[in-house]
Amino acid sequence: MRSNERPRRRAFLVLSFLPTTRVYAYSKPADMRKSFAGLVGIVEQEIGKQVEAGGLFLFFNRRHNSVKVLFFTGDGLAIFYRRLERGTFELPRTAADANTAGVEIKLSDLSLILEGIELASVKRRKRWHSAVVPA
Repeated sequence: MRSNERPRRRAFLVLSFLPTTRVYAYSKPADMRKSFAGLVGIVEQEIGKQVEAGGLFLFFNRRHNSVKVLFFTGDGLAIFYRRLERGTFELPRTAADANTAGVEIKLSDLSLILEGIELASVKRRKRWHSAVVPA
């Protein structure tokens, strides 16, 4: 760094969701030029979900250096868009290998994906979980 350059600051954006929030990753490359109507069309026609029912919907570009997160706020739609200057986002193994258009992933995996943590390197400790799967 040159003496006249200021150090870069890292900005943090906090998005908080309930632990019960469902997350769906679109497994095909998405056109990042699409906005609300185009992404809602993908959710309804290809993933088979309703955006207004809740949940987060992830869309990655072909190079996996951009992601859009579409969600319903209760009175409208919102899009969180992130593009990396260097590196890529890693899709969970199930989403990358899926033959279906949309794959449900864990909310905790979303945090890891956005932070750039390699999912294969994460070791999860055993936890109790209900045998009943929520609808």
